[in-house]
Amino acid sequence: MSGRAQLMWDEAVTGYDFGPDHPMDPVRLALTRGLVGALGLDREVEVVAARPAGESTLRLVHREDYIEAVKAASVDPGSADGSYGIGTIDDPAFAGMHEASSLIAGQSVGAAEAVWRGDAPHAVNFAGGLHHAMPGAASGFCVYNDAALAIARLLELGAERVAYVDVDVHHGDGVQAAFWEDPRVLTVSLHEHPATLFPQTGWPEETGADCAEGSAVNVALPAGTGDAGWLRAFHAVVPEVIADFRPQVLVTQHGADTHFEDPLAHLAVSLDAQRAVQVACHELAHEYAGGRWVALGGGGYAVVDVVPRSWTHLVGIAAGRPVGPETVIPEGWRQEVFARTRQLGPMRMTDGRWPVEWASWEAGYDPADRLDQAVVAARRAVFPLRGLLA
Repeated sequence: MSGRAQLMWDEAVTGYDFGPDHPMDPVRLALTRGLVGALGLDREVEVVAARPAGESTLRLVHREDYIEAVKAASVDPGSADGSYGIGTIDDPAFAGMHEASSLIAGQSVGAAEAVWRGDAPHAVNFAGGLHHAMPGAASGFCVYNDAALAIARLLELGAERVAYVDVDVHHGDGVQAAFWEDPRVLTVSLHEHPATLFPQTGWPEETGADCAEGSAVNVALPAGTGDAGWLRAFHAVVPEVIADFRPQVLVTQHGADTHFEDPLAHLAVSLDAQRAVQVACHELAHEYAGGRWVALGGGGYAVVDVVPRSWTHLVGIAAGRPVGPETVIPEGWRQEVFARTRQLGPMRMTDGRWPVEWASWEAGYDPADRLDQAVVAARRAVFPLRGLLA
């Protein structure tokens, strides 16, 4: 196995662009790549541009009629068929949509292939993590579900156990749906409660089909959850189910929209807590998955202050060169931010909350605390199905 992690990057992924008024501004990808370079992390990884996912690969998850609908709308956006979720407010059709979406998917599939073959211990595609796309429909800013496609490719290559951990503020519904009946895939999602946020799924009681009971784990957090509660919930559930499942590969989705500055959700997590979970996922990969780790981006709509820093931390952790939270951000990158967005960029790689303090689950359960109630609901729903003590 090569000692160098791979960073999947092709400038053309910034063509995944729903338009100037859409919250998923592709500048977040360009700025992240720029910050990775400004901090010298691109010298610590192998930067790889994978091929776009071909139709046979896309069909591992997506229906053929849906792929054809995306291709048609890609050529003529005005002809988009809304029954496929294309041409909606969330997922407007745009010229080249199929090409940009399949390119992002190809980077995640390529990352999975590299890790499975042993070409790299870890691979990062921060342009990926488009976890809402369904087999036959676009949803939630997501056209092709690159995370599900990467997992499906791992199964095709012979993997028998793949774990997926999703810490985006929104439920990883598309990935859960893709493997609802497949006990070879464990999906774990830590997200804002579905009563207060799209896509209104991810209840603790969603635990997998009868033939795969216990293969879906959902931790639904109350709005307003901050660093201490978010980390408490993660560590109260994720390590135990990963230890029990013992995956051969760990795939993680690191949506940055849990942040307190994000405009589309209601959690209050800092960049420093996001970094702490990235470190934890890296450690879980080494402890239980032979070090095989595929790390993806996801949501994140504070496109200057949050997303580039969060995902640059992710790249550094995967590269074995973690960026210190107090690191000063190079002035050249801040100038790039202003030139592209007319906004002032952040000064340091921290929100000033490192190290983040939190109480472990073993420290005691408070039945009156809404966060602890959410954790108990998740554990009681799925742990007995896996033979674990709730």
